Amino acid sequence: MSDPRYQIDVSIVTRYLPEQSQPQQNRFAFAYDVTIANTGSLPAQLLSRHWLITDGNGQVQEVRGAGVIGEQPLIEPGTSHSYSSGTLMATQVGTMQGSYQMIADDGKRFDAPIAPFRLAVPGALH
Repeated sequence: MSDPRYQIDVSIVTRYLPEQSQPQQNRFAFAYDVTIANTGSLPAQLLSRHWLITDGNGQVQEVRGAGVIGEQPLIEPGTSHSYSSGTLMATQVGTMQGSYQMIADDGKRFDAPIAPFRLAVPGALH
């Protein structure tokens, strides 16, 4: 069971970007809006991110980096941090999942998991 002091909930909304996509060249652009909510009892800072992006052919791209969009936000209990980002894939459908590496005010480091979510061109799935 996880410690209730270190609880981070991640929710994601995705959208296809037809104006940035080139289907004839197998280039599909997606945006995702992320909300990172601190539901624990201690302030926590987001240090880094780890993503696994899997396209419809099973090709996996791994992304690691400091912070999110150049920020390492400190998220107080009961508050959230939101940002938008995007990715390109070679297929109409794929998934993303990963984790944020966090550090609480008491110095404890922990991971906030990001459950798998789907990226799909509208109408690509029946």
